[in-house]
Amino acid sequence: MKRLAASLLLFLFWATVALGHEVRPAYLEIRETAQDTYEALWKVPARGEDMRLALYVQLPESAQPVTVPIGRFVDAAYIERWSFELPGGLEGHSIYIEGLPSTKVDALIRVTSLEGITETLRATPDSPSVQIAGEVSGIGVATTYTVIGIEHILLGIDHLLFVLALILIVRGWKKLLKTITSFTLAHSITLALATLGFVHVPGPPVEACIALSIVFVAAEIVHSKQGRRGLTEQAPWIVAFIFGLLHGLGFAGALSEVGLPDQAIPLALLFFNVGVELGQIAFVLVVLSVVAVWRKIPVEGPRWGWRLAPYAIGSMAMFWVVERTLNF
Repeated sequence: MKRLAASLLLFLFWATVALGHEVRPAYLEIRETAQDTYEALWKVPARGEDMRLALYVQLPESAQPVTVPIGRFVDAAYIERWSFELPGGLEGHSIYIEGLPSTKVDALIRVTSLEGITETLRATPDSPSVQIAGEVSGIGVATTYTVIGIEHILLGIDHLLFVLALILIVRGWKKLLKTITSFTLAHSITLALATLGFVHVPGPPVEACIALSIVFVAAEIVHSKQGRRGLTEQAPWIVAFIFGLLHGLGFAGALSEVGLPDQAIPLALLFFNVGVELGQIAFVLVVLSVVAVWRKIPVEGPRWGWRLAPYAIGSMAMFWVVERTLNF
C-alpha cells in the first residue's frame, strides 16, 4: 500500500504543477520562398477560442512586411501567418520573442533557407532571443533535439502515466529494468519508422490507443492486488513492448510538429530519442526515490488505500480515451 500511495502522491503533485501552468511550447516557422523573402507561421498555446499567451515575434528592424498577419484559433492554439522581406537575408540577425520572460514556456524556432538548409533553435524565458547562424552545427542539432526530447517526455503526462503504472505492477528492479528497456526499444523502432516516413498512422487514433494502454495496465494493477495475475504482471516486458510501439508513434507525432533539419535527420532523430530516454530515466529514478523514502515513514492507511493510484491513473486515462475518440 505504501508503494502505491507514494506513487499517487508523486503523480498528483506532478499533475498539479503540469496542469496549473501552460507548458506547451510556442512554435515559429520561417521559410525562405524567394531571395530575401520569407513566409512565417507563428503558433502560440491558447485556451478556448479567445485566450492566448501574450507572446509576439520581433523580427529585425530592417524586415519589411509583405502581407499583414492573419491569425485564427485552431484547436488549442492561436496560429498566425504572414510574409516579409529582409534585405541581405536572416543570417546574422536575431529574433526576439516578446513576452517569453514572463512565462514558463519555450519557443521553438525553425528557419529554412532557399537552399533547403534548416536551422532549429530554442528560445527560453531566460534567453528569449536567438541568432540565425545560417548554417547547422552537429553540436547545435544534438543539443537542441536532446532538450526537445527531454521536454516532450516530461511534459507528456500520458507517457509518464504508462511508465508509472508499469512501476506499480512490476516486482523487482531486474524485471523493471527489463520492462523499461523493452518499452524503450519498442518506441524507438516506431519513432524512427514514422519519422522517416515508412509508417503513416493518423494521430487521433494513436493518441486514443495510447490512453487505452494506460487503462489496460491500471486495470491489471487492480486485478493483481485481487489475486488475478495477468499478462502485465507475469511478462511485463511483452506488454511494454507492444504498447511501446504505440507510444513511439505518439512521439513521432510530436516530433513532426517541430520537424527535422533536412541535412541532419539521423542526428536530430537520434538525439531526440536520447532526450526522451534521459527524461524517462529521470522520472523512474524520482518515482523510486519517493517510494524508498515513503517506505521509511511509519504510517499505515486504510486497507482500500491501494486502490487510489490505479483508479486515479485509469480514470484520467479513460477520460482521454473519450476525449481523443471524439476528435477523430
